[in-house]
Amino acid sequence: MAQAAESARTVIMTVDDDPGVSRAVARDLRRRYGESHRIVRAESGESALEALRELKLRGDLVAVILADYRMPRMNGIEFLEQALDVYPGARRVLLTAYADTNAAIDAINVVDLDHYLLKPWDPPEEKLYPVLDDLIQAWRTSDHRPVPSTKVVGHRWSARSSDVREFLARNQVPYRWYSVEEPEGLVG
Repeated sequence: MAQAAESARTVIMTVDDDPGVSRAVARDLRRRYGESHRIVRAESGESALEALRELKLRGDLVAVILADYRMPRMNGIEFLEQALDVYPGARRVLLTAYADTNAAIDAINVVDLDHYLLKPWDPPEEKLYPVLDDLIQAWRTSDHRPVPSTKVVGHRWSARSSDVREFLARNQVPYRWYSVEEPEGLVG
């Protein structure tokens, strides 16, 4: 029962600046995953990031993000890099044309890309669904809950601040460092 409740809130997001391709991707996703996942479609990296932030505020889970590589203002790799900050556990897929395969291979190192798909992926039963089935299964079996992070505020040259950061790093405790001299480090 818990998995059914989780799936009802689980999102698969697709981002493509071409409205026709965007609708086609969403259509294919809804056909296979629409009953068990919410399909969210965006036509720019900026609007997709806004949607991801809203989903995060509502407490929704995002399992997979598919992004087209060639988008104006923010390409797919740049988008996925920023999306990684919002949903680090989501599986990431880059949609590319054959000419962009080198960019997709580079993205494996930049955003820890899980997969890249060449467009078009027709028929989806052979080229799209098996990949997404595997990614969704991998996401389900991973610990996709957000990792709490400790906020460390201190003076840049303080020995005590350095000791705290070293202790957290040695013990593999996630933390974010903020200098008291910067706006993010202001308390209150």
